[in-house]
Amino acid sequence: MKILGIDTSGKVASVAITDGRRLLWEKSVYTKLTHSQVILPMVKTALDESGLDFADLDCVAAANGPGSYTGLRIGIGAVKGMCMGEPNLKCAGISTLLSLAYNCQSFEGTVITVMRARPKIIYCAEFKCENGKIIRICEDKVCGEEEFLNSADRCGKIMLVGDCAEEIKAAYFAENINVLAANPANVLQRASSLCIAAEENPEFITTADKLEVSYLQATKAEKDKAHR
Repeated sequence: MKILGIDTSGKVASVAITDGRRLLWEKSVYTKLTHSQVILPMVKTALDESGLDFADLDCVAAANGPGSYTGLRIGIGAVKGMCMGEPNLKCAGISTLLSLAYNCQSFEGTVITVMRARPKIIYCAEFKCENGKIIRICEDKVCGEEEFLNSADRCGKIMLVGDCAEEIKAAYFAENINVLAANPANVLQRASSLCIAAEENPEFITTADKLEVSYLQATKAEKDKAHR
């Protein structure tokens, strides 16, 4: 499949195109959450420089959470618009944490994906990586970092990936040589990993009207409403 990947879940805006065998195009920009200004121009450039149009694509994969509330809404909204404008174009909502695990697909061992939700609270998930296959160990969750890391499997090699990987490594695993933090090229979100996750998990492919965001926790508006 030809898949366009769009990730706006964090401080990186990332766009990629794959065709099932090759990475045709990818760009990631550290935007500090100005996704609304850069993501659609990046998509246009990706298609233009790849010589493709929306009609040539089979699927658009988007990070559907967890992550920045605003960033996720921008990305999911953009994908819905693209797919509704091209009736035969499917879409896929991919967990941000699963996509991050695919950044480490060549690693052999346990992959722990960690993203900062707020002080001492993380979005997190755990995966086993064997022979290039990503196997989920636990569902995505939001919880205290100590609670999650104390329950995680610490046997064998561990790769930390996500925006607080280095921070977690320094705080909890500084002396443990079996625990690594992903290198700078792979520690944050990459749209090419979204494409690979969609290719290898076709059960996530759906139609635009069914594409939804998974925040994992209440939004600010929901919290404000609950306190009225």
